[in-house]
Amino acid sequence: MRVLLLSAYEAFSHRQWRETLQRGLADWEWFSLTLPPRHFSWRIRGNPLQWSIAERETLERDYDLVLATSMVDLATLRGLVPSLASVPTLLYFHENQFAYPEGRHRHGLLEAQMVSIYSALAADGLVFNSAFNRDSFLYGCAALLQGMPDAVPPGIGEVLAAKSRVLPVPVEIPDFDARSTPGGALQLIWNHRWEYDKNPDQLLEIATLLLDEDKEFTLHVVGQQFREQPDAFVPLKERLELGGALGHWGYIEDRRDYFSLLASCDVALSTSLHDFQGLSMLEACACGCAPLVPDRLVYPEWFAAEFRYRDSAAAVAVLRDWCSRKALEQALPVADVDAFSPRLLLEDYRALMRSQAQRNSVS
Repeated sequence: MRVLLLSAYEAFSHRQWRETLQRGLADWEWFSLTLPPRHFSWRIRGNPLQWSIAERETLERDYDLVLATSMVDLATLRGLVPSLASVPTLLYFHENQFAYPEGRHRHGLLEAQMVSIYSALAADGLVFNSAFNRDSFLYGCAALLQGMPDAVPPGIGEVLAAKSRVLPVPVEIPDFDARSTPGGALQLIWNHRWEYDKNPDQLLEIATLLLDEDKEFTLHVVGQQFREQPDAFVPLKERLELGGALGHWGYIEDRRDYFSLLASCDVALSTSLHDFQGLSMLEACACGCAPLVPDRLVYPEWFAAEFRYRDSAAAVAVLRDWCSRKALEQALPVADVDAFSPRLLLEDYRALMRSQAQRNSVS
């Protein structure tokens, strides 16, 4: 198989997904075009312009399949490079442009939404990393088109749904023998981007409530940081330091060091307002952490009710119990995430991609 992989806004998780596929399906011949994750509005509209001119030779080679992320303006690219129109195409959705929390600052969101609809219509198959992602995309498409003034053809949602399926990003971690030690302080980690949509305000609230109860715990706050950060991180660090509960603070550059810290922790906490798969939580679970996640977004899809909370008070109630169990050297509950292992998922990817290539060649 000769596969052209197009990633137009290659955030870290997108690169991780691409590299996992290329390593795991190394018997196939891969060609990749990627663009950096910045200037969102320009990137999502400008990628066909840039590639159709600067990468024309690569695009016009012989391929069995094109695998593109949903940030690719596939409809325009196929129009500008006509030879691509006859190549079977799968569009992979790491996220969609509809299910963002209110107040998230995004330029050109309507345009990005329309691009994703056109790309989905132009693709032969659609693949989503979760059912939540798929369903929120299909609902968002229907809601947007219903609000248009006229000339919206019927049946678009049905067409898109018929060619959609769910296939998560594989969770690949190094092997670790080390695990958290019995007894002592509960080792709690929050391992998310330091941005608004990861809801650090609720993290501050949960940590403050837990500190007020004088429970023995350590909170490690890691994840990618940016020049501008939500205000909650300043008082959070101060209160953790004052309460003697501050663990590692800040981004961990080395991935093995990051996974080593995960493996030493007991609980991974999410407060997110925006997660389509929740890779950081799945990584933590694969390293042995018990997940504590909000009862929203993708999390009811992955985790049982015992791992989910509805508000900060409910989260603290669970952590209170887990602090006590840790002090008594009792095991915490475990979430099974074996279904996300590359060993299983890569075979599903292989079968799907080969099937799409063969289906189109027969038709």
